[in-house]
Amino acid sequence: MDILILGSGGREHTIAWKLAQSPKLSHLYIAPGNAGTSTIGTNLPIGVNDFEKIKEAVIANNIDMVVVGPEDPLVNGIHDFFLGDPELKDIPVIGPQKAAATLEGSKGFAKEFLIKHNIPTAAYDSFTAETLEAGYTFLDSLKPPYVLKADGLAAGKGVVILNDLQEAKEELKSMLVDAKFGAASTTVVIEEFLSGIELSVFVLTDGKGYKVLPTAKDYKRIGEGDTGLNTGGMGAISPVPFADKELMDKIHERVVKPTVEGLKIDGLPYKGFIFIGLIKVGDDPFVIEYNVRMGDPETEVVIPRIKTDLVTIFQAVANQTLDSIDLEIDDRTASTVMLVSGGYPEAYEKGKEIMGFENIKDSIVFHAGTDLKDGKVVTNGGRVMAITSYGNDFKEALQTSYQNIAKICFEKMDFRKDIGFDL
Repeated sequence: MDILILGSGGREHTIAWKLAQSPKLSHLYIAPGNAGTSTIGTNLPIGVNDFEKIKEAVIANNIDMVVVGPEDPLVNGIHDFFLGDPELKDIPVIGPQKAAATLEGSKGFAKEFLIKHNIPTAAYDSFTAETLEAGYTFLDSLKPPYVLKADGLAAGKGVVILNDLQEAKEELKSMLVDAKFGAASTTVVIEEFLSGIELSVFVLTDGKGYKVLPTAKDYKRIGEGDTGLNTGGMGAISPVPFADKELMDKIHERVVKPTVEGLKIDGLPYKGFIFIGLIKVGDDPFVIEYNVRMGDPETEVVIPRIKTDLVTIFQAVANQTLDSIDLEIDDRTASTVMLVSGGYPEAYEKGKEIMGFENIKDSIVFHAGTDLKDGKVVTNGGRVMAITSYGNDFKEALQTSYQNIAKICFEKMDFRKDIGFDL
């Protein structure tokens, strides 16, 4: 098979790395890809939302399947674009159709889905600039801290948690009236704050059956001890040590099953990954959010633990025969640590040469924000590389990652030294 992956980050390099191990793969294309994906496939200089250019590439390269990495093209309807085009309609797309992708595209839509299907989640309400005063009243009814979420896609930065009521009201006005997050915050969801420990559960569904993939926990804050600004993710661990059988049974019965059934009931066509962001409050799971693709950097620890051929799995998703697949999972723990550009998640410089990663042993290097310039690998984003390792537990896996990170350098390189600190 000839397969095209859309995306340019660590998630896409990891999926490419896994697909490249399959004897069923003939050739791999990645659009636009990064320096890492260029070593295992052909990078195509095409944006993930340039559907017409993607169509040209699919036809020119006789692509048999398209795997969508990021959320943007899914929310914008890439799957529907394929289904509606006579030349593309028979090419499977791994990723939900536009209506189902609204689970990530709109926080309000996701909350309505959760409430409708009796899936445990925090109490909430939605507000616009016209209902700002009602938003203030709702904030008055809550106990701090206050959770405000831009309804639309805001590149992972649209969630604000504040302890002060007046600050929360000012933030609400900033989001709704001053368009702090642009069109993404035309509507704002205010949520009850849930106190607990977070984890992520990943489900792959073909629209009929489903498989629960390994759990993961990621670390979003830039600073040690989960301090400072939110990032796209500074590291991750799989499996989650506290996700025992009792908790997983509850997650399966109360969250996974009703989510997949809810998609069918609501007529939301879904062939792809469902990322369920959860919080464990006491002994019970609550849904924080849905994403309609794999997480990043969670992909860098979940996919390496899947032993089953990934092309075979994706074919089963396309053919709606996923129930017939025997999903084999590596018992070892996988951990990853993200190397980031100095200044990230705020202003940072690109184009810094990355050295030493070719000397790494016993870890896997997944490129994220990298590029090739004059034959050298250089930084091309805030999150630059994920260093993934296996171990008998997360401490052993992390130790290997940190030992290998010591061999890598680029100007102003930064990373968190405390991944897994709360476990």
